[in-house]
Amino acid sequence: MSALARTRIGLAYWWRHGRWPALARPRRFTEWVQWRKLHDRDPERARLTDKAYSKRVAAAVLGEDFIIPTLWQGDRLPVVAPWPLPFLVEANHGCGQVVVVRTATDYRRARRIAPQWLDRAYGGWLDEWHYGGARRSILVEPFIGGLDTLPVDYKIYVFGGRAAMIQMHEERGTRHRWSQYDCGWKQFSSAVNIAAAPLCLKAMLAAAERLGHGHDFLRVDFYDVGGVPLFGEFCLYPGSGLDRFDPPSLDNWLGAQWSAERAAWQVGAGSGAPGRANLAPQRP
Repeated sequence: MSALARTRIGLAYWWRHGRWPALARPRRFTEWVQWRKLHDRDPERARLTDKAYSKRVAAAVLGEDFIIPTLWQGDRLPVVAPWPLPFLVEANHGCGQVVVVRTATDYRRARRIAPQWLDRAYGGWLDEWHYGGARRSILVEPFIGGLDTLPVDYKIYVFGGRAAMIQMHEERGTRHRWSQYDCGWKQFSSAVNIAAAPLCLKAMLAAAERLGHGHDFLRVDFYDVGGVPLFGEFCLYPGSGLDRFDPPSLDNWLGAQWSAERAAWQVGAGSGAPGRANLAPQRP
């Protein structure tokens, strides 16, 4: 990638974190995300940013019971919605481009906004190259949340097929907040409010590890709907590497997971055998 891109990435990181990233030898997780922007050009990994394609990948590995069905995909929503309310309209190729349709007014808003999503590829302004591998289109899915809220979102950080952390997102769209837990559901931060573990935690972790196998890092997202895990999407750049972790030591710990996985891959490549990190760095 060009020197200009390196400068853009470095300045964005400095703006959010108050320090220049170690791009040549990343240590923190947030630095590894910037490294991926600069150096990872895997076209198959880029295809995972395509939501419709990622559903097919997840279904092939886990089975159709783990997948939210697609009601429709195209580039122009019909004038009259033929799907039962409520439903979700979202971009196939981006992040955060979503309209929950509960009324006719919501659908008119979706028809007005959705064409704007198709005007350009997502992620270019933050140098998130992989989003270019997704087809620009609109998806419609059944809404799986409650009457007034989006479902709780469990974002599982997987390194080389091994889950390390679950980030739980609640009340997105209203009082959005998140908390972070290890795989035994012990919270990383010192916050008082500790949410109950999802009923399907073990199933979600096992599914995430199966989907994350073969990747140095992949975030795999699930919803817990009545104790049943449903696949959400893959993510290659959590927070674009610009969100701060609580506690800050978590950034270093997750970065050590990624560093160990990359080192294992290099050892495997040199010996002709697939590399694996044998021991995860100790929890902060």
